[in-house]
Amino acid sequence: MNYIPTNEEQGKAGAAMYTRLVLTLYDWWFLWYNCRFLWECPARYLLDLYNQHVSANHLDIGVGTGYFLNKCKFPDTNIRLALMDLNANSLRAASKRLVRYRPEVYQRNVLEPFGINGPVFDSIGMMNLLHCLPGNLKTKTNVFEHAKEVMNPGAVIFGSTILYEGVKRNARATMAIKYANKRGFMANLNDNLEDLQESLQDSFSDSYVKLIGCEALFWACK
Repeated sequence: MNYIPTNEEQGKAGAAMYTRLVLTLYDWWFLWYNCRFLWECPARYLLDLYNQHVSANHLDIGVGTGYFLNKCKFPDTNIRLALMDLNANSLRAASKRLVRYRPEVYQRNVLEPFGINGPVFDSIGMMNLLHCLPGNLKTKTNVFEHAKEVMNPGAVIFGSTILYEGVKRNARATMAIKYANKRGFMANLNDNLEDLQESLQDSFSDSYVKLIGCEALFWACK
């Protein structure tokens, strides 16, 4: 009988690739080369999403190196910033980069309730997170339900994810996604636009999804 890893084990596999060495290359490799030449969605579109929706009371999930939070324009100078990730290396790198904001740091598995004992948030970002989570977009987006528990009424959640099923891709993107799924770094071979739209609509009163290349950019309101 083949061993089937648990969601927790699969979630750890998705986060495991972000070693300290990989994070030193993250901005160039993932956010410049991959976004532009594989996913065909240059990082400026993701930064635009932050500039449109980030608040001065913000939680970021799946923080990478903190690149977008470092570049974006917050609407106020009095900023409460919280960082959440399963990977301690990412939290360390982003916290160091964003030290001027004195961020709150939460090492969490987002497939479980967040367990934040404190004020809730006016915006949540989850950039390039969902395609790293196990399952399909009808199951992995239970993260939306966990997020709602720490959102103020009227708060906005926004992010992006790489889709595979039913999406046009170049050959390099196809090879990269299949390799990442085989290694457990991604779990998105069944992720499609319709399931993402339905999951957002099921969880939020208002939502929007835009496809650029094979990357879906989304936002939704509680």
